[in-house]
Amino acid sequence: MITPEPVTSLIGMTQNAVEKTPVTMLGLGAMGTALARTWLAAGHRLTVWNRTPARAAALAAEGARVADSAAEAVAANTLVIVCLLDDSSVDEVLAGIDLADTDLVNLTTSTPAQARARAEWANERGARYLDGGIMAVPPMIGVPEAGSYVFCSGSRELFERHQETLGIPAGTTYVGMDAGFAALHDMALLSAMYGMFAGVAHAFALIHKEDIDPTSLAPMLADWLVAMAPAVHQTADHLRSGDYTKGVVSTLAMQVAGTPTFLSTAEQQGVSPELLSPYFELMRRRLAEGSGEEDLTGVINLLVH
Repeated sequence: MITPEPVTSLIGMTQNAVEKTPVTMLGLGAMGTALARTWLAAGHRLTVWNRTPARAAALAAEGARVADSAAEAVAANTLVIVCLLDDSSVDEVLAGIDLADTDLVNLTTSTPAQARARAEWANERGARYLDGGIMAVPPMIGVPEAGSYVFCSGSRELFERHQETLGIPAGTTYVGMDAGFAALHDMALLSAMYGMFAGVAHAFALIHKEDIDPTSLAPMLADWLVAMAPAVHQTADHLRSGDYTKGVVSTLAMQVAGTPTFLSTAEQQGVSPELLSPYFELMRRRLAEGSGEEDLTGVINLLVH
């Protein structure tokens, strides 16, 4: 059980201590532990709970109070942060717990539909709800120069109330009152990341059997990806305006004409084209629709059902 803190006069307490919001953290995996440590380091009173109690030992030694149950941890503070394995884990952990008047911030990775359903679920139980998508890996948490941040969506009032506290582990970016928008932004960015990783994998596969040091290719590859990254702004502008031909330098027709060279090179190097072929097929389909003067934006239309 958590031992109640003695009633203390505000005389002698620092203003800094008075202003810090107490935090409950449910889930002490690698990310949850990293988050918890930042609040402890910033001087927040922290209550933690984890299904495997041993994981709380290190945080207890650093000053966290360890609850015997999730219900006890939720009851300890108004602000409750959840960072569990998946959406079903949230169901299991919070089942039957009184959430009335709780500020529930769910940082568990989920789909937009799951986040919206969780918001309704929380509101039905008297909780205020905010969903979050963490754009970071654990070592980036609490390191401002790492550029980590958390997408937040749902109750704007709740976000504004706790923005300072939520911004301690990483920056915060509010993306809308629709509770599913944080998860949607999270998945959109991560999907682009995996697309980049797929291209990187193909690039290294092409040189894998050659007498080329991959560490010599790496800086060239990184610089090229950085140079190409601003193209996302033109894509966004095309989608907003509906004019996919505006400012086009390399037309779709030109790029489709070049795809056989990529495929032939892969074949000659003994590399499977499976990471490139689906995208090339979309390009050919868009060209067949008579969109040769566009850039690559039109493939997006083919992906949306």
